[in-house]
Amino acid sequence: MLGPGGQPLASFGDRLLAYLIDTAVVVAALLVVFGPLFVIFMARMLAVNPETNPDGTVAEPGLFVVEILLPMLLLQAASLVIMFGIYWLYHVEYLKRTGQTLGKKVMGLQVVPLDPTGTLDRRMAGKRYLVEFVGGSLVPGGSYVDGLWQLWDKPWQQCLHDKFAGTVVVKVSR
Repeated sequence: MLGPGGQPLASFGDRLLAYLIDTAVVVAALLVVFGPLFVIFMARMLAVNPETNPDGTVAEPGLFVVEILLPMLLLQAASLVIMFGIYWLYHVEYLKRTGQTLGKKVMGLQVVPLDPTGTLDRRMAGKRYLVEFVGGSLVPGGSYVDGLWQLWDKPWQQCLHDKFAGTVVVKVSR
């Protein structure tokens, strides 16, 4: 099948492999950022040794909250913000330049607007990101429904994030 601009539509397998490559790239970046943070956090947690009563309860529960629980919750919140920021940079800012992420380049795919005369912009890429990653993270099973939607979608074989953004993924020469 051909896309709106006459290019062949991307297959499910090509899109899946591109997604897996992109996931590996982003996870590697996240490990570089989060690895040192978690090593420092764990070293700090091991240094904090709250005293316990003979029955095993914490002698000063307030110290446990301030020294262990609060820093852990703050680190988790900061990690979530950083993670979504890195995903935004990769899946929106990088994608909008050429319509390709690294995984899409490797697989010879490109995200294009449904309107063949239009160009992919930050708004379209941002809508794709919101449905694919934010929506997929918040709605149980949402990422599976989104990704598999292309198997029965006609005529453009779009995922839900493509439908929402007005985009389609096509095969291009490498």
